[in-house]
Amino acid sequence: MVSQERPGERPGSVRTAVVWDALGPVLSGDPCDVVDIGGGTGGFAVRVAEAGHRVTVVDPSPDALAALARRAREVGVDVAGHQGDVSGLLDVVGPESADLVLCHGLLEVVDAGDALATIRKVLRPGGTVSVLVAQRHAAVVARAMAGHLHQARALLDGDDQPERTPGRSGRTTRRFTAAEISALVEEAGFTVSAVHAVRVFTDLVPGSLLDQEPGAAAALADLERAVAERPEYLPLATQVHLLAR
Repeated sequence: MVSQERPGERPGSVRTAVVWDALGPVLSGDPCDVVDIGGGTGGFAVRVAEAGHRVTVVDPSPDALAALARRAREVGVDVAGHQGDVSGLLDVVGPESADLVLCHGLLEVVDAGDALATIRKVLRPGGTVSVLVAQRHAAVVARAMAGHLHQARALLDGDDQPERTPGRSGRTTRRFTAAEISALVEEAGFTVSAVHAVRVFTDLVPGSLLDQEPGAAAALADLERAVAERPEYLPLATQVHLLAR
């Protein structure tokens, strides 16, 4: 089973604590086949491999895959890395080859409907997809607080703005409300089993506090967990996480 860091958590783990809690039951049984699309340097993949699962990462960046290989070697696990993207996923792993697909930070920069259709073909019957996307309401607030008022208004109206992001220069970044991403996942033929608010408070707390105040990271992670399934906090979350079968 994937370990879930509680008291004494590293500050960086707070950002993903809710997602790991959700994945824990999915990964608690026998070793399974996991595909991480856009898994980059292996932040999720290596930890899943440490829990005894067979993990394949598909990512377009050779530099990210090289970092993944180094990270896997450092902890003594095997993770298969393949250069590519979701459009060629079936050629890499084949149909009905995965029990779990991690789709984290991907649907913002691809055609979400096409990507989810491909993921459904890759999953075995009864398989699970873990979807993590940027949430639009929180982005509106963040843009306004930073003084980017025109960007905030565009996001408020649902207009996606081209942004330059590492490794994805010039590509359009889309954001979703919880209702929008749930609808897209269900339209692709999945049944949504859980929806979580992720990073409701984490991006608002100074990093210096987490680094210097003993127990602050663990307390913040517990606070995030406490509101993760409360629907009134979904509009405040930087990200929305879904599990679907």
